[in-house]
Amino acid sequence: MELQSVRSSGWKVIALLALSSLLAGCGINTIPTLDEQVKAAWSQVQNQYQRRSDLIPNLVETVKGAAKQEQATLTAVIEARAKATSIQVDASTLNNPEKLKQFQDAQNQLTGALSRLMVVSERYPDLKSNQNFLSLQSQLEGTENRISVARRDFIQAVERYNTEIRTFPGRLWHAVMYSDLPIRPTFEATAPDADKAPEVKF
Repeated sequence: MELQSVRSSGWKVIALLALSSLLAGCGINTIPTLDEQVKAAWSQVQNQYQRRSDLIPNLVETVKGAAKQEQATLTAVIEARAKATSIQVDASTLNNPEKLKQFQDAQNQLTGALSRLMVVSERYPDLKSNQNFLSLQSQLEGTENRISVARRDFIQAVERYNTEIRTFPGRLWHAVMYSDLPIRPTFEATAPDADKAPEVKF
């Protein structure tokens, strides 16, 4: 009797393992995996925007020292930074297209304000020889490039995720097990050449 029970349990374990392998091979885990990749890619976008935001106070102070009469431009940068940092899109609000658009618009406003500051800075030769300014310029250029890469990676992650839940067999798994995971919005180009990092050369 015990031997039969052991054999029965053994067959159940084997059947369970076989079913698990079959389900894993069918893509049952693909949707949550892609969802996590979207969240990770978004974290990188936020990380790079935060890096840019952290550079701005030092940049403003450095420019202020050499270009005091450009107060309106400096104020515009400070205000755009404050607005951009006030709008947060985390994993819980990432599915909200309105919130994502607000975030994107605020970051675009900050990009525009920084671009105007760079143009204004051209008028002040003293800035070009300021080591602190040159270091900030280099860091800002690198950060703008990293923002561009992080946004591209996020867009690609969202595309993979959205494609999976709209095509077979992902569509089936989505309907049966992951119906709480919606189609995700992504960044949209809002200006010509929006896919290119702005130039910050002085």
